[in-house]
Amino acid sequence: MTTVTLSVTAREDVTRRALAAFEGQARGAHISFASVELLWQTLTRKRWELLKAMTGQGAMTIRAVARRVERDVKAVHGDVHALLDAGVLDRTADGKVIFPFDAVHVDFMLTAAA
Repeated sequence: MTTVTLSVTAREDVTRRALAAFEGQARGAHISFASVELLWQTLTRKRWELLKAMTGQGAMTIRAVARRVERDVKAVHGDVHALLDAGVLDRTADGKVIFPFDAVHVDFMLTAAA
């Protein structure tokens, strides 16, 4: 099973993880956001539904994704492109979209305001 971790991570942590990967250390799949606000701005409720519908399903057309979530193709098209731009989804050589993971782990901490 391929799991991706969605996290809120400082730039230094992303750099440290990348350097470790270049040295051959297995680090697992990560998609990092600079802030919780950016995570929620990118992963709206409707986009989260898309990810749930695409997890473990392989490559598909945007129309197939829209059918799966029972939404308008044009609206799904906009959300898919936002997720592609954010690096959450990938595009295959034949133009389909894919979320190439079987599971998602979300990791961030909420602390008391200063």
